[in-house]
Amino acid sequence: MNVRRDWRGPAPAAGAVVSIGVFDGVHLGHQAILAANLARARQLGATPTVVTFDGHPKQLLLGRAPRTLTSLGHRLELFAAAGIEQTVVLEFDAALRELSAERFAREVLVAGLGARAFVLGFDSKFGRDRRGTPELLRALGLEVEVVGQVLVGQHAVSSTAIREAVELGDLERARAMLGRPVSVLGEVVRGAALGRELGFPTANIDPHHELEPPSGVYYGHLRIVAGPGGERRADAERLWPAVANIGTRPTVSPGLPERQRLEAHLLGFQGDLYGSTVELQFLGRLRDEQRFPSVGALKAQIAADVARARELLGA
Repeated sequence: MNVRRDWRGPAPAAGAVVSIGVFDGVHLGHQAILAANLARARQLGATPTVVTFDGHPKQLLLGRAPRTLTSLGHRLELFAAAGIEQTVVLEFDAALRELSAERFAREVLVAGLGARAFVLGFDSKFGRDRRGTPELLRALGLEVEVVGQVLVGQHAVSSTAIREAVELGDLERARAMLGRPVSVLGEVVRGAALGRELGFPTANIDPHHELEPPSGVYYGHLRIVAGPGGERRADAERLWPAVANIGTRPTVSPGLPERQRLEAHLLGFQGDLYGSTVELQFLGRLRDEQRFPSVGALKAQIAADVARARELLGA
């Protein structure tokens, strides 16, 4: 997938079919938009294109933004997997905020990106004062397809609803709306190597502001997406069985104001992951995080967690 940060051309020779939005989570509603984009692009012989933003618009508009379900890097992974051929990443700054919807459509989308048609969500809005709507684009003589709201169990799919489910630890509800397991994409960073000392080496993951489930011990899968230099691994789609802990490690850090950490033990893996980009998928919860009376008791519980995860994952 071609990723651009400048909308000022060159536009694809055959033009583009454009969808616009943050697409946080790239959930079932977003996936319906992307699928419709691909279908129309094939009909026109054009390039399926997404315009998204580096930084959440709410940060500039309201001074705060929610923790994202998917960082920009994670969204780009999911766009590519959906078949999008070009993503244009715009920095949502004061200049972009003040650009009128008409100018954004004419200068950025049509002149800059060669937009021949648009596929938008039912609630899509852009430009100053959010005046950019399907109706405005049609008034400018542009072709627009609107994708309707997607429901799961008679409830509307939305990034807000998924965030609420993740924060409550309702992985099944979140998974139903995402169309895939709840996951975080992040970088493996150096820790205190306490897991190795306990006989269960872990990858300490920096989730880059992505939302995690509540503290506890989970089982799931981990993908090693890219190496330390950013090069995509040949086995990037391989799923490693994993046990993950989210919390403050109260047994080995008693009384310390320890920040919450995310770490994962890969079953059957040997190697160095420092600096690698990984995706950790949460399939289920094993137990609460707790403080044990001794390190020996902690080791015994971790062994039991690993055995249970092996059983649940068929590993």
